[in-house]
Amino acid sequence: MKEEYQRVFDAIAGIPPGRVASYGAIAARAGLPGRARLVGRLLGEVPDGMQLPWFRVLRSSGEIAMPAGSRGFREQCRLLRAEGVEVENGRVPLSRFGLDADVDRELWGLP
Repeated sequence: MKEEYQRVFDAIAGIPPGRVASYGAIAARAGLPGRARLVGRLLGEVPDGMQLPWFRVLRSSGEIAMPAGSRGFREQCRLLRAEGVEVENGRVPLSRFGLDADVDRELWGLP
């Protein structure tokens, strides 16, 4: 496996329960800024046996990328809600549940 792919998988694995990250944020954390599409592609090619919290990765708007109402969409909503993440109309408020939400609150006094 390419080293950059492993960095992407490590970044996804590092998203803690109850938090989410965008494809772009994962790419940046993996040292691959601007490679959000690569992250999406790799999520579709996860090696057998590798357990990743795939459901914690969203679009930069906080939206679930899968088609609304699809089996994958429903599963992602279920898994996120099981961790206490709010999902409304297929969207998660990144200001509350994003990886950097605590930092933003500390720096800017966001709710």
